[in-house]
Amino acid sequence: MIRLIMVGTTALLVTASSIANAQAPSPATSERLNAADRNTLTDMRIDLVKAALQLTPDQEKLWPAVESAIRARAEDRKARVAKISETVGRRADQNTAETLRNRDPIAFLQRRSEALAQRSADLDRLAEAWQPLYKTLNPEQRQRMAALAIFVLHDMSDVVERRRAQAEDED
Repeated sequence: MIRLIMVGTTALLVTASSIANAQAPSPATSERLNAADRNTLTDMRIDLVKAALQLTPDQEKLWPAVESAIRARAEDRKARVAKISETVGRRADQNTAETLRNRDPIAFLQRRSEALAQRSADLDRLAEAWQPLYKTLNPEQRQRMAALAIFVLHDMSDVVERRRAQAEDED
């Protein structure tokens, strides 16, 4: 009897989840931003950091390098996401059996390595751009910068958790 209930519940969950997925747009799809929204978001982030730091006129002279590095990092991220979307799009055209048959773990590792190397290079450039400005920050500005960094890291961990949960839901 318990076995019959478990089988029935499993069948209901499998059927209901596929119906729900067919009716509702994927959160990942609905959360994607267009180019103008991404640029606006980048502008807002830059403005937020600059406003929080309350730069002096001498520090303002060092800001363009930081802003440029932030924008370059955002553009590189956009390119990485586009490349991933292209790969996923190609695989979406294949059926599941084809996708499993054509899976190449070495190519995956190489793509992942390239993406991580790009992110590493972007972070290096960002750190190099920040270094001269950071040296001129007073203790209050450094505290505000640390608070912003903690806020951003917390927000990033929330995004990672949401993506992980979405991936688990899709599996």
